[in-house]
Amino acid sequence: MARTPSNMLPLGTVAPEFTLVDTITKSTMSLKDIKGERGTVIMFICNHCPFVIHVNEEIVRVANDYRAQGFSFVAISSNDVEKYPQDSPEKMWKTAQKNKYTFPYLYDETQEVAKAYDAACTPDFYLFDAELMLIYRGQLDDSRPGNGIPVNGRDLRQALDAVLRNATVSLDQKPSIGCNIKWKE
Repeated sequence: MARTPSNMLPLGTVAPEFTLVDTITKSTMSLKDIKGERGTVIMFICNHCPFVIHVNEEIVRVANDYRAQGFSFVAISSNDVEKYPQDSPEKMWKTAQKNKYTFPYLYDETQEVAKAYDAACTPDFYLFDAELMLIYRGQLDDSRPGNGIPVNGRDLRQALDAVLRNATVSLDQKPSIGCNIKWKE
């Protein structure tokens, strides 16, 4: 199992624009369509990565807990589906249904969005404020498959809670670790 860390896009970066197809609704969505009133969480995930499978339930819990408080959530899969057909849009839809995703699950066929966000692994989490400035990037929490640490979303939750309190998000941010994005050659 690969252990690729996040690239840690510089804080203060403005969220790169995108327009992608949501595999759940089959509609085209842009960053403007999904922007949250208080903030926007963009997650790079995929169907088959054991690190993503390990945290799927908590991702849904975090989205459900914070959506009503003005945050939006979106997941993006950028993997090469020719080499990894288990990450195809049809299987993304099935994964979203199975895991009860309450957020769009977008397909980045060209991989341009992953490159614009300097995404490196799945899962990789980015929190942008109401003006779409990056204020958190990195891990969901310290849990990894097999390390015995419970999945609780602590790191991302602390960042979201800081926004709710109008406090500064801690600069002590750890990179996520997961499977590398499956880049096209």
